[in-house]
Amino acid sequence: MRIREANAADLDAIFAIYDREVLQGTATFDTEPKSAAQRAEWLAGHASPRTPAIVAELPGGVIAGWATLSPWSNRCAYARAAENSVYVHADHRGKGMGGALLDDLIARARRAGLGVILARVVEGNPASVALHESRGFQTIGVMRRVGEKFGRILDVHLMDLHLDLGR
Repeated sequence: MRIREANAADLDAIFAIYDREVLQGTATFDTEPKSAAQRAEWLAGHASPRTPAIVAELPGGVIAGWATLSPWSNRCAYARAAENSVYVHADHRGKGMGGALLDDLIARARRAGLGVILARVVEGNPASVALHESRGFQTIGVMRRVGEKFGRILDVHLMDLHLDLGR
């Protein structure tokens, strides 16, 4: 497996992984797949060292997972914080790929001078909570009943990793 920056040729594979969660899962609160133009705009928004999009590429060019850092907020005082997203194709989960992607994001965040990485993890996703905890993230609260998808009202765990405190 090789982790590298995502490019336009990866968009179909990235969104095949993502759209499964959009249409069938709760890992994202998006409810409709993005258009080709929206996908290109998404990639353009992840073109700086502070907001990278990366992929896990298997031999043969198969994209088995992807991850990003996104601004936590568009308000300037939050510029030291980013939110992470990590998605792994269902066929490749449990093989360390999510950890490798998250490790790469953390290293990139440190190099970019970010102070805090935040994660929002929907209830019922213990693997994602465990992944983040294994990298030093701590749960700082639960946003209760903030989402609704597939007729379910959902809580979201908020987790953080303080890069500037050595964690």
